[in-house]
Amino acid sequence: MLGMLGRLIALAGTVETVRRFAKNNPALVGKIVGQAGQLVDQLTKGRYTNQIGGAVRRVQGSAAGGSSE
Repeated sequence: MLGMLGRLIALAGTVETVRRFAKNNPALVGKIVGQAGQLVDQLTKGRYTNQIGGAVRRVQGSAAGGSSE
């Protein structure tokens, strides 16, 4: 049980680091997320294009300081 708690704490620290990076580098995050979305769309052969596009837009909007909802 303590091992799981330790992993959760480490994950929380990682998430905070990623949030700070995204806040300080929104253009780079937007570019990377767009590329990742294109890759996933190719790998899924376009079956989830709308869902992937929506997720990419939400992340890019959030990284740019907009609302993610």
